[in-house]
Amino acid sequence: MTDVTSSKSARRPHHWRHDLIELAALFTAVVVADTIAKTIAKGPDGPYLLVFSAIALAATVAFHTWWARRRSHASHAPPTGHTGGHSTAAAPVRAEEEQGETGPVVPVETALWRMRTTVADTPGSLAALCTVLARLGVDILTLQTHPLADGTVDEFLLRAPADLSAQALARETAAAGGRDTWTERADAHDLVDTPTRVLGLATRTALDAAELPLALRRLLGRCTLHSVPAVSLTGRPTGEHAPVEGVLEETVMRLRDPNGGTLIVERPYLPFTPTEFARARALVELDARLGPRVPRSQDVLTLPEGNEITVRRADQRDLPAARAMHDRCSARTLGLRYHGPVGDADRYLDHLLSPRFGRTLAVQTASGRLVALGHLLWDGDETEVALMVEDDWQRRGIGSELLGRLVAMAEETGCTSVYAVTQSSNTGMVAAMRALNLPLDYQIEEGTLVITARLASAPRPAARPQHRETRQEQPHEGVRRAER
Repeated sequence: MTDVTSSKSARRPHHWRHDLIELAALFTAVVVADTIAKTIAKGPDGPYLLVFSAIALAATVAFHTWWARRRSHASHAPPTGHTGGHSTAAAPVRAEEEQGETGPVVPVETALWRMRTTVADTPGSLAALCTVLARLGVDILTLQTHPLADGTVDEFLLRAPADLSAQALARETAAAGGRDTWTERADAHDLVDTPTRVLGLATRTALDAAELPLALRRLLGRCTLHSVPAVSLTGRPTGEHAPVEGVLEETVMRLRDPNGGTLIVERPYLPFTPTEFARARALVELDARLGPRVPRSQDVLTLPEGNEITVRRADQRDLPAARAMHDRCSARTLGLRYHGPVGDADRYLDHLLSPRFGRTLAVQTASGRLVALGHLLWDGDETEVALMVEDDWQRRGIGSELLGRLVAMAEETGCTSVYAVTQSSNTGMVAAMRALNLPLDYQIEEGTLVITARLASAPRPAARPQHRETRQEQPHEGVRRAER
């Protein structure tokens, strides 16, 4: 609260005694001046004394004015030892002098780190850790706290000097009271704050059911995700039935799959926290409430011979058309695709078309007949691509078109590589992989060929066929498609 005193209340009380004293002083001054004037005027040097007196009085007045102004400036200047929030006038001068002595400041090369450590849930424990980080020249960019029963897990995004090693960072953290410290190099993508990142993942999950496994992997970091159905491909129960609330067991998280079965998330190197479990469960509940959905955009392409085909996303609602396509395929085509008994092919269709296991692209003719399928499958922490084209539509570039689009999807989701499992005699698949113009690795074992394409820092897939048109329908179930 500020005390304010008005000019009226600040005046001193007026007394009649002061007036009498002032009048007496005035009369005395007049008598003295008259006496001095008469004495000087009657003397021989009277005029000269008056002139010198005037000059002396003028000099005195000038000196008094200069001295008063100097004291006024000194009283307004801050003291030398000022340590408040505002800088003093001498601070820039000292800074320039110090810079002149030590030379210009050289920028220090830095690196981004993600660090997790558990500290005691007591006042001052986090402050002690931050003090150690400041002494190391480490800047804290973001901080998340994960409360536990016996402490708090603090997750940092740090900008540290490039010469600071992970071992030194963990050692100093342990000295400050941190335990179970985990460090990992970060990149510019980690600079996004957690609420924004979680909202972005929820949006992508709402637009596409196939995004849920990817969203969980991006939310929880490096982890392996398995979708185990309640019934196996052979029709037998798998025994995987997670409760509605899910189960958290240190480094394993089990969530109830809305489509039936269980989503198992494993992260051996770092236990999950209750906060992470709650976020993952919220994403799964969002997926369950929205139900089946897939972006309904489609591209119309013109083949070299003039026929038009449509490439679009597919899901389990396309199961009857996919079975009809399998019935029209030859035994050799089915054998090259499934590497096993042809009679078991239709058992995999429901699994392959499920968005829980990946994304599927379908090719249909102008009459609506399904003639090709391309799958991008989430295999734990790896990604597989698979193709099948009906016999009458092979050797027309459809397989290469599907493969290029699947690889583009994998790049968009952050995958660093994709692999295809085929037979060494499947020259069509080998040629399509080579047409990607990506670094390839080949592994052959007992007639099975595994081709891995590395996507990190690789050029984009080959150009699409000519005369492409794009036709978009309204998104399914009122969910608007996000253009990327």
